[in-house]
Amino acid sequence: MNIMLIDDDDAVRMMLQDIIEDYNLGDVTASLPTALELSTEMLLSQHIDILIIDMLMPGLDGIQAVSRIKETFPGKIIMLSQVESKDLVGKAYEKGIDYYIMKPLNRNEIVSVLKNVSEHLRLESFAQNLQNSLLSLNPQNPSAPAQPKENTRTRAENQLKELGIRSAPGAHDLLNIITYIEKNGGELTALKGLFTAVAENHGAEDPAKEAKAMEQRLRRTIFQAHINVASMGVLDYTNPKFEDYAPLYFDYNDIRSTMRLLENDEKPGPSQVHINMKKFIHALYDTAQKAK
Repeated sequence: MNIMLIDDDDAVRMMLQDIIEDYNLGDVTASLPTALELSTEMLLSQHIDILIIDMLMPGLDGIQAVSRIKETFPGKIIMLSQVESKDLVGKAYEKGIDYYIMKPLNRNEIVSVLKNVSEHLRLESFAQNLQNSLLSLNPQNPSAPAQPKENTRTRAENQLKELGIRSAPGAHDLLNIITYIEKNGGELTALKGLFTAVAENHGAEDPAKEAKAMEQRLRRTIFQAHINVASMGVLDYTNPKFEDYAPLYFDYNDIRSTMRLLENDEKPGPSQVHINMKKFIHALYDTAQKAK
């Protein structure tokens, strides 16, 4: 999840960023002391999923800022404040915030709220993908204008959207890997060397260290894709997308094991899911190429 922080107190923003990073709750892609420049265009251009904003700030307060962007911002909004006025809190919810956290901040509450928000976003993304999948079963309008051809990276990005992980921490890494593989003749080398080469290609100061960080991001992202596909199967076992993606990107027996856990209202952890990164990357690249 990409997160933007807006608070005129530097210490609050630093505390939030530390908590988000310590608990792997997302990536803080922007940290701002004021909301004066906030716009939907800014949020969309930075692919922000969650906006955390203070209520009382000089120049433009949080409620005014939320009023400016809520109608066109598809993400979630969390508001912070020391204010206990029920009228102001009610007004904030009326303007479109999703959660309200009282200051001084409590680490456990922040972690709990962000996990809930992330889960809601994941489920919304999954529902949207499922709807798109069902719509794709309808015959296309023959009179519709032909769409321009997409490049490999764009097709890979569309696959990540279908899998519900376009905003995940490792999505950008996956797209960079696909681009690198294509530029090097489509050869999928050993993953360690591949990650290091991609890190070098993007100017990392320490490619080996960045390759290790990339591997961890990819593992979390592919794990989330696994859960999303298994959830798709639980909802509709005959869904064509599930039938395609389950064996293509994962080991089908692993998917079935996860489905059984989900059906029993258990939440699978990373240690319960086998992640075959090479299979996933190869399938993603192959699918993007075949769509040409």
